Amino acid sequence: MSATSSIPAQRQRARRPTGQLVGISLAYFMVLLDTTVLAVAEPTIMASLHTGVVGVGWATTIYTMALASALVFGGSLADRLGAHPVFIVGVVGFGVVSLACALAPNLALLLVFRTLLGLFAAAIIPSSLGLIASLYPEPGPRGRAISAWAAISGAAMAAGPILGGWLIAIDGWRAVFVINAPMALIVLALCRNQIASTRHSRTVSWLPHLGLAATLATATLAITQAGQRTWALAAVFSLIALGLGYGTTRIDRTSPAPIVPAVLRRNRAVWRGFGWAAAVNYALTTVIFSIPLLLHGTAQSAGATLLPMTLLVALNPLATGRLVTAYGPLLPIRLGFVAFPIGLGLAASALADGHQPFVLGLGLLLCGLGVSWTLPALVGFAVNHADPEAAGSVGGILNATRQVGATVAAAVSSVTLTQHHGNGTAAIPFVIAAIVCLLGLLSATMPSLSRAAGSPPGNDTDKAS
Repeated sequence: MSATSSIPAQRQRARRPTGQLVGISLAYFMVLLDTTVLAVAEPTIMASLHTGVVGVGWATTIYTMALASALVFGGSLADRLGAHPVFIVGVVGFGVVSLACALAPNLALLLVFRTLLGLFAAAIIPSSLGLIASLYPEPGPRGRAISAWAAISGAAMAAGPILGGWLIAIDGWRAVFVINAPMALIVLALCRNQIASTRHSRTVSWLPHLGLAATLATATLAITQAGQRTWALAAVFSLIALGLGYGTTRIDRTSPAPIVPAVLRRNRAVWRGFGWAAAVNYALTTVIFSIPLLLHGTAQSAGATLLPMTLLVALNPLATGRLVTAYGPLLPIRLGFVAFPIGLGLAASALADGHQPFVLGLGLLLCGLGVSWTLPALVGFAVNHADPEAAGSVGGILNATRQVGATVAAAVSSVTLTQHHGNGTAAIPFVIAAIVCLLGLLSATMPSLSRAAGSPPGNDTDKAS
C-alpha cells in the first residue's frame, strides 16, 4: 500500500500544537453533545412540533443511526483524502446543518437535518483521531493526547443534560442546535492551519454502509410498528431487516473495503467487546431518553436529575484506569454489568411508584458506575485482543456498535413509553435494559473468556476455530 504526505512533513509546526488539540477535542465534544443534549428537550419539541413520543424518538434515533452507519466509511474517506480536509468539511457541515435544525418548521425537516448531522459527525470522529496521530508522532505525547480526547466523551455526557436544560430555559429547544454554530467557528479558527496527514491509496466502498443504514432503519420501523401493535407491518419490516442484514453481511465479506476486516471476523473476544459496547449504550440511552419524558418537569430539572449518573460518567474513568492496571479489564467490566441492572431496577421502581428522589438518585448513581466501569475497560479489552494492524478498525466498529445500541434503545423506549398509562408500564424500558446488561454480565463471566483475557492477539483461545 502506497502512502504520500498531503504536505511536506517539515512544514509541520515545531511548537506543541496545543491550540489545534483543543480545537479537535472541541469538535468531538460538539458531536457527542448532540447525542445527549436533545434528551431534555424532548417534551418541548413534542409541544412545539405537535408530535408524540415516537416522533421525538425518531429525532434521537435518526442521528445515531446515521452516525453508526457512516463512521467506518468516514474513517476510510479520511485515510484516502487526508484527515484534515475531511475534518474541516465535517465541522463546516455540522455547524451549517445545526442551524438548519434550529430553523426546522416541522418534524419531517428536523429528521432530514438530523440525518445530515449524523453523517457530518461520522466525518469528524475518525478524522479527528487521524489528526491527533499526525500532530503527535511520538508514542508518549500521542497517548496523552488521545487520553485527553477520549475524556471529552465523559465531559459531553455530563454537560449535555445540564447545558440543554439551561439553553431551553433561556430560548427554547432550538437553542440546543444554535449553540453548535459558534462552537464550529471556534474549531475552524483553532484548526485553520493545514495539518500534515498521510493519504493512503485505499479503496472506499459505500455499498456495505448503505446496507447497514437500510438495515437499521428497517429494524427501527419494525420496533415502531410493534409498539403501535400493527403486527403485520412489524412482521414485514422484521423480515426485510433480516434480509437486508444478511445481504449486507454477504456484501461486506466480498467488499474491497469491508466494514469488518477479515482479520476480525472470527475473533470472538473482540466481538464480545462490540456486544458489550452496544449493551452499555443501550442501557445508557434508555435512561437518558426515558427520564425526561417520565418526570414531566422542566428541562433544567431533568438535567439536574440526571447529574448523579452523568458526573460519574465524566469523572470515574480515571479510577477505572487504575482498576484495569491492577486487575485487568474484566473486573471493571463485570462490576459495571452488576451495578447497571441494579441501578436500572431502582430507577424503574422509583418512577413506577411515583417520583422517589432518593431511590431514583441512588439508581442513577449505580447506572453511572455501570457506564464508567465498563466503557473504558471494554475498549482496552477489544483493542488488546485485536491484531495490531486492525486496532484502528476496532475503534471505528466499537463507536459504530455503541451508536447501534443507542439507536435501538431510543426506538424501544419511545414505543414502550407510548403505551405508558401510569400503571407500572414506565418500568418496561428499564427492565428491558436491565436484561440486556445481565446478558452482558453472563457473557463477561464465561470461563473461556477469562482464559482469552490472558492470551495475546492471534491466540486460538480468543478466536473461533
